[in-house]
Amino acid sequence: MTTAASRSPRRRTVIALAVVLIVLVAFVVRLIDIQVVNAREHVDDSLSMGLQSSRVEYASRGSIVDENGIPLASSVNRYDVQIDPMLAAKGITTRDDDGDEITTEWPELAARIASVTGQDAAEVQKTVTDAVADNPDSRYAMIARSVSTEQYRALVALGLPFLSFPPQAGRMYPDGAVGGNLLGFVGSDGQPLEGLESADDSCLASSNGKVVFQQSRDGVVLPGTEVVTQPAVDGGTLKLTIDRDLQWYMQQLIAEQAQNTGSLGGTITVVEAKTGKIRALAEYPTVDPNDPTASPATERGSAAFRDPHEPGSTMKAITAAIGLDSGSFSTGTTVTASSSETLPGGARVSDSFAHPANTYTLTGVLIDSSNVGISKFGDMIPLDTRVSYLDKFGLTQQTAVGFPGESGGIMRDPSSWDKQTFYNTTFGQGISVTVPQLAGAYQTIANGGVRMPLSLVESCTAADGTVTDVPDAQGTRVVSEDAARTVSQMLENVATQGTLATQVAIPGYRIGIKTGTGEKTDPVTGAYKGDAYFTTMIGFAPADDPQYVVEVNLDEPRTVKSSAATAPAFQKAMTQVLKNYRVIPSGTTTPELPKFG
Repeated sequence: MTTAASRSPRRRTVIALAVVLIVLVAFVVRLIDIQVVNAREHVDDSLSMGLQSSRVEYASRGSIVDENGIPLASSVNRYDVQIDPMLAAKGITTRDDDGDEITTEWPELAARIASVTGQDAAEVQKTVTDAVADNPDSRYAMIARSVSTEQYRALVALGLPFLSFPPQAGRMYPDGAVGGNLLGFVGSDGQPLEGLESADDSCLASSNGKVVFQQSRDGVVLPGTEVVTQPAVDGGTLKLTIDRDLQWYMQQLIAEQAQNTGSLGGTITVVEAKTGKIRALAEYPTVDPNDPTASPATERGSAAFRDPHEPGSTMKAITAAIGLDSGSFSTGTTVTASSSETLPGGARVSDSFAHPANTYTLTGVLIDSSNVGISKFGDMIPLDTRVSYLDKFGLTQQTAVGFPGESGGIMRDPSSWDKQTFYNTTFGQGISVTVPQLAGAYQTIANGGVRMPLSLVESCTAADGTVTDVPDAQGTRVVSEDAARTVSQMLENVATQGTLATQVAIPGYRIGIKTGTGEKTDPVTGAYKGDAYFTTMIGFAPADDPQYVVEVNLDEPRTVKSSAATAPAFQKAMTQVLKNYRVIPSGTTTPELPKFG
């Protein structure tokens, strides 16, 4: 039996333990309340008492990738190297294996740092000694900016407590100048300055976060006090329609052709006929976004989008399509044209070669590229009808790409045209278009008369997986399928019966082409420059089922000044495109159409 005497101490012990347990539970509950439930409130309280600090949680700018997901632009970690001069000047005291103190003076430490950053040791040493000389209590100086991740790791391995390494966003373009004119670049402060970096900044831009924490008087972060008050959000991934490998090939090709012909510059454009997606847009000269200042300011953007030019005889196929679709003439209509004539209204029009009066079919006019012949066909189309179709073909407005600084072309108010301008515009003079505008017009013909909006961007995938900026897949019918098919066959005959037939032929494939030689104007006087041309060859293949449009342009070629200067590059470019996308050869041959009536 338990006596009353023995029960009393036991009861007191139980009560004491219960009290201790209750106190411990209360402490735990309060701790949870402080650090979890009401952490934000207490962190704010600490800030008001001056016990709180914060740091930036850096986010990365989004990547730009090609159609296959291969990076064309990405963010890399860079680090600034900051130092506490007051602590650094004292050197570092350590102990050896015997417990004896060893002091390493600042000059030796400066040499260790310099061996990693690649600076002169005396320069690093002077940074600290100058800072301390100005202010013995100095706690901040900059040793180096934007060192690489490898350098950062090597500096951390030195174990120097007075060094700190705030990260900085860096931008890297792994393929250098590949797509440089399109990609654009960012400044040293991370701000987008050109190209798609600028146009699609809303997709690529990141948002830095913020972490607040409590710290002791000597700057040590108190464990468990870190709170993310604003999460960091990385930029999205911008996927382009460009094929990186094809873009690289076309840039090498146009650089070679421009140099061989002594041209000021050139472009090669590849457009998917059924979608309007730009698979390559190569320019020469180009820019390396890793070092944009190495290129003149005028070459850091895209001349293809910004600088319109007269399309020359490539416009004749557009005039033919307009006339056929509007019913202004038919495939059976013929005109009689000499090599030079004075047309109604006193306009004087001449062809590029001498010939007697020929009774031309529309096909013949395109094959011989007769200015007089297309002027007479164009005279059958009412002016307002022709202007309306030019707008539908996209030749009087910016493309759907919306590239920074893009031109919408140049066309004077048609109501002010004289007869000379009326005729000239039928064969591509008196009107200026950009490289993509012309590519879009021929895409329309190749796609059975349906114009697809040109696109450079496939999509934007945000950090949370949301996909936006998907190209509009809805096309606009410009001319009938019959009119487009008829003009396509005429362009095939240009490829087979024209003067450049042997230079552009691709065994096994039916192709359609048209050349153009546009006169260039002097930017100062506004008059045509003597003996200066912008030459073009544009076409599509396989012409029996067009898959790709290729356009080659040369700016003021000197060794060969006609559109023949573009033929070698066009043949190589189209061959590479067909090979790259494994396009099945044509199963038929081009039907021969008559040149003369």
